[in-house]
Amino acid sequence: MNGRNGPSGNPYELTEETPVYVISVAAQLSGLHPQTLRQYDRLGLVSPDRTAGRGRRYSARDIQLLREVQRLSQDEGINLAGIKRIIELETQVAALQAKVAELQQAVEGAAVAMRQREAQVHASYRRDLVPYQDVRQSAAIVVWRPERGHRS
Repeated sequence: MNGRNGPSGNPYELTEETPVYVISVAAQLSGLHPQTLRQYDRLGLVSPDRTAGRGRRYSARDIQLLREVQRLSQDEGINLAGIKRIIELETQVAALQAKVAELQQAVEGAAVAMRQREAQVHASYRRDLVPYQDVRQSAAIVVWRPERGHRS
C-alpha cells in the first residue's frame, strides 16, 4: 500500500482514497467483471494501489471511477482511449483548480501584508512636516489684479 493517511494523519482512518477493496469486491461494487478491472488497470484507466505481494487494492474513489468509465463506455459510446484522455484532462483540471486556489490565497495574504505595511508607513509620517511642491513644475497660471482705490 502507498500509505494514504486520513486528514488527521491517522493511518487507520478510512477516507475515499483508502485502498481497501480486493479485486473481487471492487468488481461486485462496480458491476464489472474482474477481468475488465485488470484490463482497465493495464490501460491506465483505473490504477489501484498494490500490496507488498502485488495484489490490487481499490479505494472508494477507484470504484466511482470504474463506474464512470463504464457509464462513458456504455451510455456515451466513448472508446477506452477517449475515456483515458477524459480522465487525464479531468485530473489536470482539478490540479489546476487547486493551484489557482493556492495562488489566490497567496495573493490575498500578500495584499493583507501590503495594507498592513502601508498603514505602518503612514503611521510613521512626521506630522510637523508639510509636503513641498515645486512651483516651477506647476502649469497653473495666476492672474493678479490689484484692487483699485486701495493705497498702502
